Amino acid sequence: MDDDNFEQPIVEIERRIEELGGFNDEAKRREVERLRQRLSQVRREVYSRLTPWQKTVVARHPRRPSTLDYVQSCCTEFTEIHGDRKFSDDPAIVGGLAFFRGRAVVVVGHQKGRDTKEKVRRNFGMPKPEGYRKALRIMKIAEKFGRPVFSFVDTPGAYPGIGAEERGQAEAIAVNLREMASLTVPVIVTVTGEGGSGGALALGVGDRVNMLEHSIYSVISPEGCAAILWKDQAMAREAARFLRLTSGDLRELGVVDEVIPEPEGGAHADAAEAARIVGDVLQRQLEDLLSLDPEERIRERHMKFRRMGRFTEVVG
Repeated sequence: MDDDNFEQPIVEIERRIEELGGFNDEAKRREVERLRQRLSQVRREVYSRLTPWQKTVVARHPRRPSTLDYVQSCCTEFTEIHGDRKFSDDPAIVGGLAFFRGRAVVVVGHQKGRDTKEKVRRNFGMPKPEGYRKALRIMKIAEKFGRPVFSFVDTPGAYPGIGAEERGQAEAIAVNLREMASLTVPVIVTVTGEGGSGGALALGVGDRVNMLEHSIYSVISPEGCAAILWKDQAMAREAARFLRLTSGDLRELGVVDEVIPEPEGGAHADAAEAARIVGDVLQRQLEDLLSLDPEERIRERHMKFRRMGRFTEVVG
């Protein structure tokens, strides 16, 4: 299977179904039904054997549901909050107040954008310090009013520009890590696409950390790793394998608590079903966390992150 064109058989069947969709005769309808069955089979076959690099490609799919897609599908009465009250508003992070299945919650998350214009406006989902400070401001509102926090992670990483560094990018990320570790309200984190480096971790400290089945979570992108280790971005496929960035790898290593299954063909193939599945997981986990008192939640959250990390000792 070609690493970059692995979805081509799926795309070809989808195109054929679309072409036949306008015909009303019985023969065409039977052909469409046959193609739909074939599409389901091909999706299962393709997505059952994705390589780490192919999962990276899926995690970056332009139609993959975003934070605002999940908010729209899972929540009601969403009121977005803007600005960090220090510098400006960063569109790469969105957040605000909402109701989730009748319960008042707070939602924060990365937002990449769909078309070129929106991607540029949202800086391709790469936040600046004011974005992280806005997220923290929103989470502090959750703390004040006792609202659980849902955090959705999907970013290549924090923006590395000069302006961001001048305004304290590293400090903003570090403060978020410290403050999220101490929130008394339940915090549930879900990696929906890319979880890139500290830019992801700044919204990634929670009582439960989930990953969608075809998302990735890593200290560096495969391309960045390849450029550093081999001085060749063409080695990104190899880097993806060694980074252990898939949901299965990270569940095995204890970095994430639960892998959320995706609809057949990935979350981008059926965003509504993906949102339903994610919503059910969030509801179950939230009910578990609300049964604990705040001190116990914080203690377990601290121990969860302290337990992370494995090493192998080689005696030469």
